[in-house]
Amino acid sequence: MRYDLPDVLTVTAAGPVRIVTIDRPAELNAVNADLHRGLAQVWRQLAADTEARVVILTGAGRAFSAGGDLDWITSFVDDPVARDESIREGAKIIEELLRFPLPVIAAVNGPAVGLGASIAILCDIVLISERAHLADPHIAVGLVAGDGGAALWPLLTPILRSREYLYTGDRIDAPTAVELGLATRTVPAEELPAAARALAERLAGLPQQALSSTKRVVNMYLSQALAGPLQAGFAAEVVTMQSADHRARLAALRGRARR
Repeated sequence: MRYDLPDVLTVTAAGPVRIVTIDRPAELNAVNADLHRGLAQVWRQLAADTEARVVILTGAGRAFSAGGDLDWITSFVDDPVARDESIREGAKIIEELLRFPLPVIAAVNGPAVGLGASIAILCDIVLISERAHLADPHIAVGLVAGDGGAALWPLLTPILRSREYLYTGDRIDAPTAVELGLATRTVPAEELPAAARALAERLAGLPQQALSSTKRVVNMYLSQALAGPLQAGFAAEVVTMQSADHRARLAALRGRARR
């Protein structure tokens, strides 16, 4: 099957396994407009691939996805059309992931930050490199963690633990991510691709109707629990995108990036 996606998101076939790679390694796979659009489109295309049985999602290079691209995020300050489109696409990414019928294994090979962390955690199984970490620094840049963190983490972790990490944006190392319930298990970095492939091939050999229907039932809980908080989170994030605090924090980040 031919996939129609931006170049920054690639799909390769390995028998019944599809490996989706976030492919902006020089930018640590930060999410820009093309990648955001691709992440919103890829799941329906994968679902239409009749030979696919399991998906592995990973990042090229040293990162899984190091959050939002600073230039892209800054463009929203003066472009409300692009800002609103990003919110619509963000909601679609999460909705499509929750509806997607095949099992998805996140092979978190490096930092998974912001939306990158949300996408990883929404996968069915999260294998995390011992060198990787999760983080959601939305508040640090003056934004509500609306694209998954504030809505999703409290479903999976003790609220008192998730609050601290969401409020501070501190890194969650791989063992702590597993302890909190934000990852399935740690894997030595050099073994991660092979471990993900072995698990994918095992899942591909299981009865497909039983597997996909079990996933659908499990995800009903997530979809029902997330519906209200996600809607509120995206609405609140739009408001903070227009705030003076957000503008000031972005300007400070861009200033440091130019040094």
